[in-house]
Amino acid sequence: RKPEGGRSARRLPRNEDGVTHPLVATKFYVPKLRRGLVARPRLLERMGNGAEARLTLVSAPAGFGKTTLLAAWLHDASADGRCVAWVSLDAADNEPALFWTYVLTALQGAAPGVGASALELLASSSAPGEVWLVLDDYHLVDNHEVHEGVIFLLEHLPAHVHVVVSTRADPDLPLARLRARGELVEIRAADLRFTPGEADTYLNVATGLDLAAE
Repeated sequence: RKPEGGRSARRLPRNEDGVTHPLVATKFYVPKLRRGLVARPRLLERMGNGAEARLTLVSAPAGFGKTTLLAAWLHDASADGRCVAWVSLDAADNEPALFWTYVLTALQGAAPGVGASALELLASSSAPGEVWLVLDDYHLVDNHEVHEGVIFLLEHLPAHVHVVVSTRADPDLPLARLRARGELVEIRAADLRFTPGEADTYLNVATGLDLAAE
């Protein structure tokens, strides 16, 4: 589930300023889970519905636990053999060449051999089972060319490949069209808020406050 550490030395071709960009290996790692997290099976089940969709969108403001939910879902599903390509995005990834190098490098960790003909290779019989491409903090990307590329990717994905986007604001992607086709799973702020039972578990079990329901 994690690319080999040696990939951190991979470099892009020089850009117009003659500068190369070494890839940051930690951007490919699924975050570790903290102790004391509240189990949220209702959300994990919703995430699992993404196997029937092209895109799973986790959209909510900062602090709602989007990345934590994704990490919990991936750790919960670690025994089912799914292949995960994770990329933690930042503002520097607005450069299309850098963005797609990160995406393809992450996919190589999930489906070895993916390269210039990524879609063809993913669709081939030699590709693994379910492949999940997770783009965390997608709100930091505002380059139109990158969005157009992601739209193309979504429109041409093989049935066993799925994209998961975590963002603070809805991205410039065809969400209405995907929703109408039944190809979109959405988890939003209202879903991420604690239910009374989850709040009880957090306050009394995770933090040990021993509060009465009232």
